[in-house]
Amino acid sequence: MTTNEPAWESLDQMADATAAGLAQAAAGSAFHLFRDKQFRRLAGIERLSQVEQDRIFNELVVASIVLIMLLLEAPDLRVAREFQSYLAGLNKRIPKAYVDHLETLGIESSHLRDWEKLIAMRYEEYARDRHDVRAAAMQIESSEKRLDLDDLAKIQMLVPVQAVAIGCHHHICRGHTEGRDDLFKLTLRSLSMFYVELRVRLEGGRITPLTRARVALKRMLRRMGRRK
Repeated sequence: MTTNEPAWESLDQMADATAAGLAQAAAGSAFHLFRDKQFRRLAGIERLSQVEQDRIFNELVVASIVLIMLLLEAPDLRVAREFQSYLAGLNKRIPKAYVDHLETLGIESSHLRDWEKLIAMRYEEYARDRHDVRAAAMQIESSEKRLDLDDLAKIQMLVPVQAVAIGCHHHICRGHTEGRDDLFKLTLRSLSMFYVELRVRLEGGRITPLTRARVALKRMLRRMGRRK
């Protein structure tokens, strides 16, 4: 009897393969956004030097990688308890998986070390920013109504993608974000789609809470549009 399922010799081997797949998914998501015509127009890609274009693409890749890492360690992720320790270990393998992939492409060792440092730096930054994002979201939502447990759950669920999108937008624009709300909204929307797809898969297709979270995200985007 044959099967198309890969035969893993150990959990470590399976985790390495999964991390490699997630790292490739991050790169694919970043490439899709980078090639988007609206993104390129809003970011002024065609007017930029090749070095600056590469820098922006790298920020998009790192944003997607860090978003996966934050998702895997999210306290509200609905997975079996025994699966949580596996995800925690998987989380630590993803940066190395992407750097290993770059090495297979012939990237020089010095640049690989730069990638390791950049991923670690952005992870620390975006993970730290989650607290401010959560506080700001609670303040905004509570100004409209009294928050209940469902509201708090939606806020918690969206914190990782909001923190990453805000930071990524800041770095894409080199800190000059004023008047570039459309670029932020497009970046947030792309990262959100990537985040929701991964989260649904991890949670085994339990989409109801995520559906509510997406409604909350749309409300936030509409509020941003009204403030323009």
